[in-house]
Amino acid sequence: MSTTRTLAIPNGHAFAIADCPVLPIETFRQEVIDGVAAGARLSALFAFPADSGCLRLLAALSRADQGDVAIASAEVRDEYPAITPECPQAHLHEREIFEQWNVRPIGHPWLKPVRGMGARREAAPAVAHDGATEFFQMEGDEVHEVAVGPVHAGIIEPGHFRFQCHGETVYHLEIALGYQHRGVERAMVGGPTPRAIHYMETLAGDSTAGHATAYCRAVEAVSATRVPARGQFLRGVTLELERVANHIGDLGAMAGDVGFLPTMAYCGRIRGDVLNLTAMLCGNRFGRGMIRPGGVAFDLDARVVEELRRRLDLVASDARSAVELMWNTPSVMARFDGVGVVPLDVCRQLGLVGVAARACGAPRDVRDDFPYGIYRFTHIPISTWNTGDVFARAYVRWSEVKRSLAFIREQLDALPGGRVIAPSAGPLAANRAAVTLIEGWRGEICHVALTDGDGRFASYKVVDPSFHNWFGLAMALRNQEISDFPLCNKSFNLSYCGHDL
Repeated sequence: MSTTRTLAIPNGHAFAIADCPVLPIETFRQEVIDGVAAGARLSALFAFPADSGCLRLLAALSRADQGDVAIASAEVRDEYPAITPECPQAHLHEREIFEQWNVRPIGHPWLKPVRGMGARREAAPAVAHDGATEFFQMEGDEVHEVAVGPVHAGIIEPGHFRFQCHGETVYHLEIALGYQHRGVERAMVGGPTPRAIHYMETLAGDSTAGHATAYCRAVEAVSATRVPARGQFLRGVTLELERVANHIGDLGAMAGDVGFLPTMAYCGRIRGDVLNLTAMLCGNRFGRGMIRPGGVAFDLDARVVEELRRRLDLVASDARSAVELMWNTPSVMARFDGVGVVPLDVCRQLGLVGVAARACGAPRDVRDDFPYGIYRFTHIPISTWNTGDVFARAYVRWSEVKRSLAFIREQLDALPGGRVIAPSAGPLAANRAAVTLIEGWRGEICHVALTDGDGRFASYKVVDPSFHNWFGLAMALRNQEISDFPLCNKSFNLSYCGHDL
């Protein structure tokens, strides 16, 4: 990629919006295509109103080999040549741009609504005249459709799954989301307001620490606020506790999906133990109230640190017993092995992130590729496997649990003194922007903040890891038996609300 056509910035560093190149749309399109072909990932692609009266497209390409984020932009009006046909990673981003702004990407294969938020029904080929969403169809003898959701049993969130089957074999799974769109990005414009941190902590409740950290780092970058060392250490502890709790919960749920109740029951209890450790930090089991612009809102005294160490040892011992019981049970391994495979080349084409990518053999981890906060000084080895199946996604989770627990102990042993939060986060600088990447427990979380001439948010973009990975689940179901869907679905465990925003 030509560096003269993009602005290269480190993760979490602010830049002047005026310094971002505004390219002709054909040049912009080619920069994105060439950048992804060279190994970059399309972390964000979105539109916002430009001063000229047009819309401005902005692309953030994360380049792990160079450890930076390449930024480029272009101005468009009613249409532009679609990027998706030559760069599948842009597929969902371009659908979202069309839905939000009615700017048509000419040549896009399927402009189905992403969230149903005022979808352009008069123009979208995937929306019928009566407003009903159309789905892919498959014809032939004994071909049938199976529709699941959007209302599910239990308490999980709404999402619709449409399977095209021949007998028991799934040939295509189409996923429809957007049933609970809350307008989080729109609510951020004109901020930050006192409720902004609440929006971030509840954007995807099981990723409270991840999204709160990404937001706080964006505010800190644009306001030139420095987080004290002790605050950085405690942020890292909070983030890794969130990872451990969710991974252990998922391992138990995967065991439950194949009817192996001992590990399911043990992991359910152990997940609760880890959530209680987070509550020891800040009084909330999900970490709400802990991470704030400038650092963290709660400190730890020596007594709490010692109790955390004691309970961490118990969690590590109990989790090892529960999960190794599953690994040593042939009937469980037979259901995990070779099920829901996503090949590495498909992973790269779709731009998968987090556990889903690392299970395919792609060593993608923001903590290593674009280190931030405490991860600039303490390295956590990347956990990967190479089979891309349910077993791989389970194994990567277990490896990350062990490494995160070791990391937390190390930070508690080396906790520096001093403040945990800056005296005050300064006002946001005018006409500035920042891109922050965080490794949430599902994978890369990307926040992009842009300010106006008054130092308020002119635009705020959130890309949850689930936004990248739902298509990975669809590919994992191809040529699988439909009865494998619950297990494959849980092995990804993607967020409905994180996608719907």
